[in-house]
Amino acid sequence: MIQPDVPALVLAPMEGVTDAPMRAVQGLTGAFTYAVTEFLRVTQTALPRGVVLRHVPELRNGCRTRTGLPVQVQLLGGDAGLVGESAAVAVELGATAIDLNFGCPAPTVNRHDGGATLLKYPHRIREIVAAVRAAVPREVPVSAKMRLGWDRLDPIFENAEMAAQGGASWITIHGRTRTAGYAPPIFWAPIGKVRERLGIPVVANGDIWTIADFRRCREETGCVHYMLGRSALANPHLPRQAAAELSLAPREPECEFDAPVDWPAQLQRLVAWSEEFPDCRPGRVLARLKQWLSMAAKFGAFTRFDAIKRAESLDELFAGLDERAAVGCLSTSG
Repeated sequence: MIQPDVPALVLAPMEGVTDAPMRAVQGLTGAFTYAVTEFLRVTQTALPRGVVLRHVPELRNGCRTRTGLPVQVQLLGGDAGLVGESAAVAVELGATAIDLNFGCPAPTVNRHDGGATLLKYPHRIREIVAAVRAAVPREVPVSAKMRLGWDRLDPIFENAEMAAQGGASWITIHGRTRTAGYAPPIFWAPIGKVRERLGIPVVANGDIWTIADFRRCREETGCVHYMLGRSALANPHLPRQAAAELSLAPREPECEFDAPVDWPAQLQRLVAWSEEFPDCRPGRVLARLKQWLSMAAKFGAFTRFDAIKRAESLDELFAGLDERAAVGCLSTSG
């Protein structure tokens, strides 16, 4: 998936957001190199096969979405042995790469020995990565996603080194601490320093909202590998812009990206792909559409979300979108 000098653009794992239908939709853009799944949490036992298949249905399709996007399975947990066993289960089912979550800031996850809480114990990061590395075939890459530290920036250097010593093929770094959550500022410079020291690829992540942000991140980090999350949904033009910067996709005229986002078309794609999965009932699909538009309103330039959020059916939501499109209230500028 990640190769040292080959540029890559990765769709970030976002719990409750980038599920299988959304991964399929994002695969349609042709911008992403691969997607990382929402984390599968490992607690008291290794993950059962049925749980893995339910959360990662792409395993039945060569670990790709049916739109062709490769998918990497992400695991979260503090018990090295159980995480290793779970990784082996995922690989037996068809997983072609495993990612380990050392960055989730959710308090519930952290209280139960998962996610960013492991950043306080560098040697446990090495132990968990090593256990997974030993549990899966050598041709299956193992990577780690982490933040800069729990409440300080400098722990990233030891934690990244521990992951590399454990056998990580690459590391993704979000440029904030756990205590910072998602509040500004973002710190890209330490990501670049880790990349210079580590000897394995480093994927830069965090606050790449615009193509100008992407260029600044590239300048500060020197990276050729990037991960987009909330920004890819807030501005659906951004992944193609970033992919063009990385020579992963043809360059398009700048005016193409100044044009308003066709939100009804974007959302119809998610509806269509949701219908491919039996657990995506209409109520859940409606909630996901509102979630996407909420993100576009909060972090992008979608306007008048207050009216949209009251829709009680898909028909009502799309009728509202059509009304606003007609009066020019959908835009990606700003």
